[in-house]
Amino acid sequence: MSDQSSYTPPTVWTWDSNSGGQFANINRPIAGATHDKDLPVGRHPLQLYSLATPNGVKVTVMLEELLALGHEGAEYNAWLINIGEGDQFSSGFVEANPNSKIPALWDRSGDKPVRVFESASILFHLAEKFGAFLPASGPERTEVMNWVFWQMGSAPYLGGGFGHFYAYAPEKWEYPINRFAMETKRQLDVLDRELAEKTFIAGENYSIADMAIWPWYGQLVLGRLYSAAEFLDVESYKNVMRWAKAIDARPAVQRGRMVNRAFGEPHTQLHERHDASDFETRTQDKLEAAAE
Repeated sequence: MSDQSSYTPPTVWTWDSNSGGQFANINRPIAGATHDKDLPVGRHPLQLYSLATPNGVKVTVMLEELLALGHEGAEYNAWLINIGEGDQFSSGFVEANPNSKIPALWDRSGDKPVRVFESASILFHLAEKFGAFLPASGPERTEVMNWVFWQMGSAPYLGGGFGHFYAYAPEKWEYPINRFAMETKRQLDVLDRELAEKTFIAGENYSIADMAIWPWYGQLVLGRLYSAAEFLDVESYKNVMRWAKAIDARPAVQRGRMVNRAFGEPHTQLHERHDASDFETRTQDKLEAAAE
């Protein structure tokens, strides 16, 4: 074990705003808005406010898959929420999601707008609304929901645990990295064993369970999260790799990954999405070229 200084917790914890780490400037122990700002509203029935983190990608993939199936009612405006700049603490966003986490959705297709927050809730809302990617009843439906809730309970160990201490913490500490690397590898083994016998995680049909899990674990094994693929020996999870590559090849998934993306190569970034043609005309490489 490396030499690490010990920490004695105080009797009563107090907030040290200079605690360090990549996200120290936006983390705080209280909820609510920090500034007044309304959210923009476009012309489509669905208004999404997000960023292309794994949780954000779940929803944009779902929307693009619905559109690919011909569900015209799934047309949407996607507005960029820059969490590094604190956009999630605007009064408008807090109204959409009092927890100030992306993604958040306003469904304006009915008489009264309905807010939907938490990525799994949005997936479920859309699946129910359009009758797609979720069996209507029976054991098959239960199995899909089993895996959706598995992802929601498991990914915090990957993102907030392993990802934070491996990639974002101000220093590298052996104990938390080992602790969460072990748990991440255990979760990958869970998926690998399940996918040995099935095409998709809940069976032979692609579902919201795959859309929930892939942006985290699929992108992890494809080398897109935390620069940790080699460290975690992801190539050893052959069934997960097969599944991850198959989903990655889907055109709707490729489009969904681009929406609200404000990092990476300019041609992969579509900061806002208001029309299907935006993928061809409004990626950052084209906008930057037009501005020159």
